[in-house]
Amino acid sequence: MEGLRKLLIVAAAVVLAAATAAEGRLVYVGGGKTTWAANVNFTEWSSHQHFYVGDWIYFGFDKHTYNVLEVNKTSYETCNDVGFIKNITRGGRDVYQLTEAKTYYFLSGRGFCYGGLKVAIPVENIPPAASPAPSPANKNSAASSTPPPPSAARFIGLGLLTAALAASALSTAMF
Repeated sequence: MEGLRKLLIVAAAVVLAAATAAEGRLVYVGGGKTTWAANVNFTEWSSHQHFYVGDWIYFGFDKHTYNVLEVNKTSYETCNDVGFIKNITRGGRDVYQLTEAKTYYFLSGRGFCYGGLKVAIPVENIPPAASPAPSPANKNSAASSTPPPPSAARFIGLGLLTAALAASALSTAMF
């Protein structure tokens, strides 16, 4: 009976995690799982990305060397790690949800910011659904320049990751 109870708890946690994770996608800062490091050009990287409200950003790094601080624009520009908004460092594999349309500023303290270990993340609202293609009768109508909204498929990876992490954590803690 105890085994069935544990299994039901794990299953419920997986379903809940997958359902709540559908709100955004997971973006690896710098493009990889351990790229919060001084050898990555984050300005170049972020200029090729699109971030939307609800997305999660993942920072992978050596927690004994680096940290991740959310700061304001002035602190970002001057690499000031005093008076930060939030220290999101937890364990070197940290995620942060982008909850509003604005530019978020992150840096690593301890002097690493001066070597380029900082990133500005411009976040947009999810654009409305694109209009359907014009019918042959309306070939001359202007095409929409709005990019299509993120599809449900882009959220699957985060849902699966969250579900796997939740199941792993619960099964380790309970079994």
